[in-house]
Amino acid sequence: MADKQAPSKSGWGQRIVQLPLWARLACAAVLTSAIVLLSKWLILLLLVALGLWPIVLLIGLVVLGLVSSRRGGWPWMRAWLSARLRGLVVPTLSVAMALLIGGLVIMFTDRAVYKALGDGLVGEALGLAFGNLARAYAALYQGALGDPFRILTALGRWLGGEGIQRLVGAVRGPSDSLVQSVPYIFAGLAVALGFRTGLFNIGAEGQIGIGWLAAVIIGFSFTGLPAAIHLPLSIVVGAIAGGLWASIAGILKARTGAHEVITTIMLNYVSFRLSDWLLCGPLEFTQGTCRTRDIATSAYLPRFLDHPVTLHWGFVMALLAAVVAAWFLFRTTWGFELRTVGANPDAARYGGMSVAGNYTLAMFLSGCLAGLAGVSQGLGITHNIALGFSAGYGFDSIALALLGKSHPAGVVAASILFGVLRAGAGRMQSVAGIPTEIVQIVQSLVIVFIAAPAIIRAIYRLREARREEIEVTILSRGWGA
Repeated sequence: MADKQAPSKSGWGQRIVQLPLWARLACAAVLTSAIVLLSKWLILLLLVALGLWPIVLLIGLVVLGLVSSRRGGWPWMRAWLSARLRGLVVPTLSVAMALLIGGLVIMFTDRAVYKALGDGLVGEALGLAFGNLARAYAALYQGALGDPFRILTALGRWLGGEGIQRLVGAVRGPSDSLVQSVPYIFAGLAVALGFRTGLFNIGAEGQIGIGWLAAVIIGFSFTGLPAAIHLPLSIVVGAIAGGLWASIAGILKARTGAHEVITTIMLNYVSFRLSDWLLCGPLEFTQGTCRTRDIATSAYLPRFLDHPVTLHWGFVMALLAAVVAAWFLFRTTWGFELRTVGANPDAARYGGMSVAGNYTLAMFLSGCLAGLAGVSQGLGITHNIALGFSAGYGFDSIALALLGKSHPAGVVAASILFGVLRAGAGRMQSVAGIPTEIVQIVQSLVIVFIAAPAIIRAIYRLREARREEIEVTILSRGWGA
């Protein structure tokens, strides 16, 4: 019958929603406590899985095949994979093309290769070139994801009762990659949130510095505080400092129409010079070092495992920030207003939304996220701030937002990719003698191919995406409009 209601969905999600509020809070508290208590083992499992990703991928495909055998076989599996991987084709091919071109640069920028070519030894030259390529990318892989054979050996010995330290040492590569991805995630989310509102926050680098500086100042200024108070206080102050710094550009945009690209670029220079004066002047701990004193141990972001693994709770904070950002943008009224203002300010104003207020709010939230990138570095890695702290995370974040299509999940994936490249660059230089600038070339090429997907589609003869499947990312409005 036409008026017959559809059967209601059942499942754990529906049952949890039907529980009283106190029961849901109790479940959340129990789950959070369990995760905290098991965090060391969960992180170790994550690092091992990242280091052994081909095996994990194979296991996942086997499990998916078993599930598909009960739900329709290959057609169901193909439809499931197509629905989830369709949007990854161009980014994946972009990364592959960037690695290919970067490999050509590695192969044909060696003097020994040119000498062999000059002597007419083409075969020897090609052998040297491919040898350089193999050593470089092998070192890049091992520096970023570890040696799979070493991880398997250490895992077997640990399961045999030998001890965990050998396994901890084997997963240093995956740990370094995730550590490098933490500020990338925060900064990428900052720029992506601005893009969603039609703002181009190019000042994330300066906001990272302000957040870093504020968190470190709180970290060493208060002594004797318990970690339960000192650490959250340092984190919150650092985030708010970055947000307030970015709000200057937001207020100028809202009140005077000043373009945020210009104001945030100028604020970058202001923050750099302000930090230079403070670090070589009032905040300098030892004459001639241009750095602050170390923060108190109560303000440290705790690490999950012993040395040499440096992965800290900032990684969990970054993932939570991505979840909260996705919820805020796509599940709240404020997020809807921000996205509406970004899509069409005139329509938003006609609908009764405050365009100026949303610009200011977006820049504040974006600055808070960028500030957290600095907080994670200051409290989790360096434990101080020194002259020349800028590492380019804020400028790379523009590429991350583009690569992730301004979606928090995409930003996290792109950040881990850039973290992998950055972590492996050091080993590539030390082992293979390849300068780290090669990795920057690869990153730049990824940006080029992502920004111009028509190049990839033309090279690989891919069909143009259907109009309804194209997700439009609004970078900014107001370039003279």
